[in-house]
Amino acid sequence: MHSTIGKKRLCGALAAGLLTCASGAMAQGRTLTAQDYAQAERFMSYNTMPLVDHDVQRVKWLDDTHFWYVDHDASGDHAMEMDTATGKAAPAFDQAKLAAALGKVAGRPVQANKLPPRGFGFSVQANGDYDVALMGKHYICDLKGAGECMAKAVAKTGDEPGILSPDKTKEAFIRDWNLWVRDLATGKETQLTTDGVKDFGYATDNAGWIHTDRAVLNWSPDSKKIATYQQDQRGVGEMYTVRTQVGHPVLDAWKYPLPGDKKVFMIEPVVIDLASHKVMRLKIDPQQRLSSLCDDISCSSDGHWDDLKWAPDSKTFAMVNSSRDRKQVWYRIANADTGAVRTAFDEKVATYYESGMEHANWRYLPDSHEAIWPSERNDWQNLYLYDTNTGKELRPITTGDGNVIDVMHLDRKSHELWFTGTGRLPGVNPYYKQFWKVGLDGGKPVLLTPEDADHTISMSPDGKTFVDSYSTPTVPPVTVLRSADDGHVIATVAKADISRLKAAGWVPPIPFTVKARDGKTELYGVMFKPTNFDPHKKYPVIDYVYPGPQTGSVRGRSFLPSRGDNQALAELGFIVVALDGMGTPWRSASFHHTWYGDMGDNTLPDQVKGIQELAQRYAWIDINRVGIWGHSGGGNTTADAMFRYPDFFKVGWAESGNHDNRNYENDWGEKYQGLLVTNKDGTTSYDNQANQDMAKNLKGRLMLVHGTIDDNVPLGETMLVADALIKANKDFDMLIIPNVHHGYAAATPYATRRRWDYFVQYLAGNTPPKEYELKKWPWF
Repeated sequence: MHSTIGKKRLCGALAAGLLTCASGAMAQGRTLTAQDYAQAERFMSYNTMPLVDHDVQRVKWLDDTHFWYVDHDASGDHAMEMDTATGKAAPAFDQAKLAAALGKVAGRPVQANKLPPRGFGFSVQANGDYDVALMGKHYICDLKGAGECMAKAVAKTGDEPGILSPDKTKEAFIRDWNLWVRDLATGKETQLTTDGVKDFGYATDNAGWIHTDRAVLNWSPDSKKIATYQQDQRGVGEMYTVRTQVGHPVLDAWKYPLPGDKKVFMIEPVVIDLASHKVMRLKIDPQQRLSSLCDDISCSSDGHWDDLKWAPDSKTFAMVNSSRDRKQVWYRIANADTGAVRTAFDEKVATYYESGMEHANWRYLPDSHEAIWPSERNDWQNLYLYDTNTGKELRPITTGDGNVIDVMHLDRKSHELWFTGTGRLPGVNPYYKQFWKVGLDGGKPVLLTPEDADHTISMSPDGKTFVDSYSTPTVPPVTVLRSADDGHVIATVAKADISRLKAAGWVPPIPFTVKARDGKTELYGVMFKPTNFDPHKKYPVIDYVYPGPQTGSVRGRSFLPSRGDNQALAELGFIVVALDGMGTPWRSASFHHTWYGDMGDNTLPDQVKGIQELAQRYAWIDINRVGIWGHSGGGNTTADAMFRYPDFFKVGWAESGNHDNRNYENDWGEKYQGLLVTNKDGTTSYDNQANQDMAKNLKGRLMLVHGTIDDNVPLGETMLVADALIKANKDFDMLIIPNVHHGYAAATPYATRRRWDYFVQYLAGNTPPKEYELKKWPWF
């Protein structure tokens, strides 16, 4: 495959602004050209996505009966608005007029037929003007007359991000560790708290790798109160990054607790009354700053506290609190006037509790003194109705196999709810999401989306209609408007057309199933072959991997014209596979929790067995040339694979890996690995997942990649592995990218091209073209 040159380079040479540690190698085989790489680049998402017409998988609701969406075709992007009462769609506004007006006020041309894929939105004001959001700025646009836009003026003394109240008249924000509110009409700012100090501030958005200036809080429905917390991070350990520049480097330090730390983030919940400025501290001990859903108290970017839900009358609210090890959760009800708190019920589990897979699925029904509670007690996430006065379960709402993924709407009057679910129908791919309606008082759930496909749902605010976009990894989406009552189709929104994509040479990925490590459980994956595939040849395999536990390798089951660069890599002469092994979500709880407490597993027994089964099935798979790569958790898995299965995986590319979760934030590691326990002999409960302890086993070719200011997975994670490899006298390669975070931003094309080169040279035994330059990706 390749022969090694006797000369060795010194690890640490600085070249082109990137630190590259490598031992030289001379490849044997054919020499790839720039045209070969250009052919691969044709399958990158920035080239394939524009070739898909009428792909409408997401819509944004304007009110109960109107939503807007972007319909793309060969002529560009078209903002459309549909009236659900008539089922008719029309242009949402005059795009040429809006582009001209925005260009005038922004001082630069704005394309009329191209809408930004992110950072664009609008709402219609009472007077008919448009409030347009464009790349972080707001403009008020009058499109009825000549067409004029002006920057939205809000008198304020700072640029702190605010959380909008339900009545849209004010926003709350953090300044100097205290909570403030701003009147949007007058710009008047009022300080609500006064005792917030450094490291003991209000509404703090600091969860370790997340550390922003945004507030985390929940407005009451009547916009008169705010529920939030004062966060105590005094004495919590710090994390550091260093930005390189000419002159003194820039040090960034912030609070970042690790597994086993005695001092971690704690919160003291409070209710703030806007009229009186009274801060009511709830009558409850300080709580862990944890979520029942994810590894942060706010799992989305909107500043919402996921585990706190107000009553419609704004008098009480419910909240769910978690123990540090996530094995116990408490459902509590608080009085917003007195601060009194009572525990209605709790749940204990053997591994970790989760209240949902996309959003927290629990609900608060104060009028009937009930709660909707998600639980995996029968090995699947189902919903149960509880009496909040007695704390007793009243009845199951859903039963049997299959998960409730996301509670989309609750009608408190009719006592019905709507949810997406997986695995609830025999014979249907267990990852396909479908939409259901069910009564809280019992009865069989009603399937509203019968198509054998993955369904992306967007429900109207009043819950009477929903937009359903259904597709599979190989079949493009059909998007329809449906009745929430029985699922009948009211109107067709769009049918995707991939004619231009196919004409450009695109081929769909190949879904496959293999058996898991136990020889019984079915695993699902997708395979990518070169478009010039020759069944008489032998192809090396590249395993793209993400181990979970919060997601898997396949990247969803809806249609995508590109799944990362999997097809692009395949074009260079590989079979690329992505397989969701045991330990990833969307299946049963026992499947998901397979390797709880043993994160070094990383689905690798399933990856190895699955590739072996594919090689037995297909003679054109070369089982002696298997590579692996991944980012973040996938970077951890890649190094783990090279050390744990050194005779199977020959080449690995490990990006930004959390190689030892003792050096990663405590709320993540302690959820999936458990609390850190140190034994008398010095061993710990985390030893089984520490990559540096297995580095001495390396036989193949390994590249370690990391950004120097990664504030999610710190650079020190990769340095632990590098240090162990050096001490074990092992050759390895390293690419350190200056001044980038967990994603590589503008350096992404460079890192991607280097990865292509690495597999071409060391796995395929070919010579890559010299310094091929990938297109600068449009989102940087």
